Amino acid sequence: MTQVIKIKKGLDIKLNGEADKILVEKQSDSYAVKPTDFIGVFPKLLIKEGDTVKAGQPIFFNKYNEKIIFTAPVSGKISEIKRGAKRLLLEIIIESDSEIKYVDHGKADPNGLDRSKIIEKMLSSGVWPVLRQRPYSVIANPDDTPKAIFISGFDTAPLSPDFDFIVHGQGEVFQAGLDILSKLTDGRVHLNLKGDMIGSKVFSNSKKVTINYFDGPHPAGNVGVQIHHLDPINKGDIIWYLGPQELITIGKLFLEGKYDATKIIALSGSEVLKPRYYKVINGISIKELILSNINEGDLRYISGNVLTGTRIDRAGYLGFYANQITVIPEGKNFEFIGWALPGFGKFSFSKTFCSWLTPSKKYRLDTNMHGGERAVVMSGHFEKVFPFDIYPVQLIKAILIKDIDLMENLGIYEIDDEDFALCEVIDTSKMEIQSIVREGLDFLRNELS
Repeated sequence: MTQVIKIKKGLDIKLNGEADKILVEKQSDSYAVKPTDFIGVFPKLLIKEGDTVKAGQPIFFNKYNEKIIFTAPVSGKISEIKRGAKRLLLEIIIESDSEIKYVDHGKADPNGLDRSKIIEKMLSSGVWPVLRQRPYSVIANPDDTPKAIFISGFDTAPLSPDFDFIVHGQGEVFQAGLDILSKLTDGRVHLNLKGDMIGSKVFSNSKKVTINYFDGPHPAGNVGVQIHHLDPINKGDIIWYLGPQELITIGKLFLEGKYDATKIIALSGSEVLKPRYYKVINGISIKELILSNINEGDLRYISGNVLTGTRIDRAGYLGFYANQITVIPEGKNFEFIGWALPGFGKFSFSKTFCSWLTPSKKYRLDTNMHGGERAVVMSGHFEKVFPFDIYPVQLIKAILIKDIDLMENLGIYEIDDEDFALCEVIDTSKMEIQSIVREGLDFLRNELS
């Protein structure tokens, strides 16, 4: 009998606008690589405006680890290099060719290569950044050997895509990716699936991998939760992780000899007229996806999900690690004595409104904070949605005072900012908890490096 790990703490936020399982292929004349997607990377450009590139050609590298290079997802002309305050590199925009030309990185049998050759090929092609590590959620260091590698085969965030649907028909490249990962660690490769995915044709038939099943509310799909329950991280431990689509990118590199940045994403949200799946190339401009497919009004466009995604404008670009685009209303409206009304159409975790009487109801939520930041309120609610054996409030306070010993003792190596997303949603103090946690992780990484 298959054992299922049950996650009891958490919260599912049901939103309108789930993507229908209809797949449409979409192209754009503009793509972007955003160095800000990569935590801890200080980019050094290898190109300039007006240069022509092929897909898989290096465009910048990390100046603090020159082995890690980043390559173009499409062929075309570098049309613009956008910078922000203090000349921070924001976007490298590529005007795409009508037919993509690829750099030939050479096909290779994954089973015929040793670890060093595999790493060398992944680094030179620009595929390496799909691998990230815990702690810190930075790009994996090729000089390290992780104690395990984790793949989360499902996502429990609001309106998240169905990876079983996405990976269907790509079993060969998926398995090739697993063959590669099995050579990158001396420990186990964990493929973690949802309980209702038992019998999935692609995932369940995978080899050279340990398959684990989870069940429960969000954040059961977060890789941090899965690591915590299967192979917890202590000081000095390193675990690498990636998603199913990143694994397919690795498999295609070895089977086809090219960096193929194609992925399938979900366009979802209450303001999307026809939410569905799109086959695109990573970094696509979302204006091609939302054209004539969204409601009128003041809207929030998010690369990723509503809990952890990045805000972009309506002509913005898909983030490197994002598997969905979400569109919801902006929340700039003010409501007179809204707290005193029954609130049947308002979502509430603490049963402030009567909506708790309809647990299956889906909501059209906006970005309104319903209040401003205030003193920390000890409500005990965080512990109800935080499925770690960690004291969340105490850890947040340790981060705020930058007490490294206390942070370590309270388990900071096990968590990432995304693991606190639900705490931020239900927080009566209206703190930007994910930003606080990310600042703590960055502080710790810089101090101990």
